[in-house]
Amino acid sequence: MHEFKYKNNRLYCEGVSVETLAKKFGTPLYVYSYATLIGHYNKLKSAFKPIEPLICYSVKANSNLSILKALVSAGSGLDIVSGGELFRAIKAGCPAKRIVYASVGKTDGEIRVSIKRGILSFNVESIAELENINRIAGIFNKVVNISIRINPDVEPKTHKFITTGKLTNKFGIDFDNAHEIIIQRHKFANLNISGLHIHIGSQITEADPYVAAILKVTSFIQKLKERGVGLEYLNIGGGLGIVYDKENPQTAEKFAQKILPLLKKTGLKIIMEPGRFIVGNAGILLTKVLYLKSTPVKKFVVVDAGMNDLVRPALYDAYHQILPTSYIPCPESCEKVDVVGPICESADYFAKGRKLPSVLAGDYLAVMSAGAYGFSMASNYNSRRRAAEVIVKGNKVFLIRKRESFMDLIRDEIVVEL
Repeated sequence: MHEFKYKNNRLYCEGVSVETLAKKFGTPLYVYSYATLIGHYNKLKSAFKPIEPLICYSVKANSNLSILKALVSAGSGLDIVSGGELFRAIKAGCPAKRIVYASVGKTDGEIRVSIKRGILSFNVESIAELENINRIAGIFNKVVNISIRINPDVEPKTHKFITTGKLTNKFGIDFDNAHEIIIQRHKFANLNISGLHIHIGSQITEADPYVAAILKVTSFIQKLKERGVGLEYLNIGGGLGIVYDKENPQTAEKFAQKILPLLKKTGLKIIMEPGRFIVGNAGILLTKVLYLKSTPVKKFVVVDAGMNDLVRPALYDAYHQILPTSYIPCPESCEKVDVVGPICESADYFAKGRKLPSVLAGDYLAVMSAGAYGFSMASNYNSRRRAAEVIVKGNKVFLIRKRESFMDLIRDEIVVEL
């Protein structure tokens, strides 16, 4: 569900015409709906109310400070994967005890700052990392909470690039090694092994892979109990899928129905790390049609947004619905086109062979479901300035990121005489 709908044949974000936003702020432009953002957070919170989990929004999905602040104000914690995301989390006002830190490659500097800030927990991905956090915590004479990230070796049925719970992936620790670590936890004087963590992938549209992973972990937890080992937390990660095309992803309620009974049996406090589920359908990318181009075999709609603005189609061959900001009935006026950007790569496209209503140069298109892994994966490739971002709340519009200037592109470069 989202708040991008046609009213009087014009596409609106809540109470504001997106075409007026394109004309005021220019394109490419990211537009977010506050109601959709908070609505999806609240749906998850409501579905899992019986166990009152700590929901830690995954910052990597969309790290804009206003997005983070809105979610933190609604009660969310934050899941971070870098020192930069920790910096953003603190700037957004997130209490340290609502921050969990994943990543296979935490640096010494990032670990030090996180310990100083007093975050809730590190999700640890290897024995080497465990030893390093223990060493650094010892320097500060502190005992820090860590959760062992388990690699449950389950197939999440998603794109291979966003699969993270197979033993062939770089993430997590297998059960045997995790067991040895926990049994010998006395060797890590400055660590409190307080929980387990799993994250099996992204854009997962059914509960079965989660059920399989949680069953494996709960069996592991029972074995630990039999050895007298008690834990406090189980972090089940994120990865809940959304509608991009013809997917039929589970609702928060249906997902909860499947896994709540399993989570209750653990007796542990539950942490969740949703990202895409909360912000994915809360954002669109607005772009302007520059040219129409026909060849003997193709018709192209050339727009002013490119793969540097939204890389998912180029990287994953991902589908995003594309809508004209002025409603045009289909299929009477539809034709098959490729929607492409201005970048010097054949991978620079948003749709191929897509049936779209006839558009003209100067018209605007909305690339839907672009709230997650849109701006957060944007780049300056081809020396293109990154887009502006706005958020709409009812009838009010807030600019939450200025469009980059050309000076921004070269601000940190140093010209030397060679």
